[in-house]
Amino acid sequence: MTDRANDNLVLFPKTLDYYQIQLTKMLETERYGDAKALLTFLLQCHGDAERHHTEWQALLGWLEAAFPEAVVAGNVVSVFDDEPDDEIAESDWVRKRVEDRSVQDAEYVPRLLKTLKEADDPEQQMLVIGQLLHLIHPDVEPALREWLSEREHHPSVQFRALQALRKQGAAGSVPLWRDGELMALEIGDTPVSFSDFPQPVLTVMDRVRQTAEVSDPTLSYFAEEMWKECVQAAYGTPIYRTMIQDDDGSADVWAAALHQILLEKLHGQTADDEIRDQYGITDELRFRYEQALRWLRQYSAEPRSVL
Repeated sequence: MTDRANDNLVLFPKTLDYYQIQLTKMLETERYGDAKALLTFLLQCHGDAERHHTEWQALLGWLEAAFPEAVVAGNVVSVFDDEPDDEIAESDWVRKRVEDRSVQDAEYVPRLLKTLKEADDPEQQMLVIGQLLHLIHPDVEPALREWLSEREHHPSVQFRALQALRKQGAAGSVPLWRDGELMALEIGDTPVSFSDFPQPVLTVMDRVRQTAEVSDPTLSYFAEEMWKECVQAAYGTPIYRTMIQDDDGSADVWAAALHQILLEKLHGQTADDEIRDQYGITDELRFRYEQALRWLRQYSAEPRSVL
């Protein structure tokens, strides 16, 4: 592709979200060469992609400095569509690789913890914690407790750290900062996987998937990714407690709000009356629906540096 052709590349919201998800998977599985190739491509794109250029450039610069030897695993085309089909096998591969590195290099875990302490960038923090999730080491628990309690971090990264603490076998509560306030969360209550969240959270995805199945099948895919991110970011806050309410209307309220926000973001559409009718949002549920929609709009509008 020529430079002139690259100048004409435009990413629309749905495509941009897809590439963001692929980039996240590459980083989680340590495919740093592929991630660098994808970032280089994304930095040539215009449209909605331009608002992410500063973030992507910083991440690419860090990857080049931290992993200069990392190259594309295969051909460049595979970077965009060659994802493992078996997520369990992928997770096992990452775990084995991290465990092998920790056995071969006694300084591997101390270096990870030092990077976590010094890094200000949420992507770097997420990469480090993602590796700590696959390790059992006596230094990890105290380091994560101190890191969480010292200052506020990105909510998604905080949640990941809670998961890492639980996998270490840590017990009791841990203090962390959220929205300028210090709160304490029970480590043992932290869901290890999405399926461990309370049933109302899972029901939201089922409702959206069933409703969008006929009219817009692709929407349910993006709904799943966004809902997982939202639930993790809200974890431990008052808004999370509304997400897990086990009553007749809670799942419908959040499913309707999630569907509506995705229509707005992916298609630029507003179908409020139709959505409320599809999900059975009665006058009694209207206020709760609007509260949920307001939170999702605020969350999706805020710059999110964690991919």
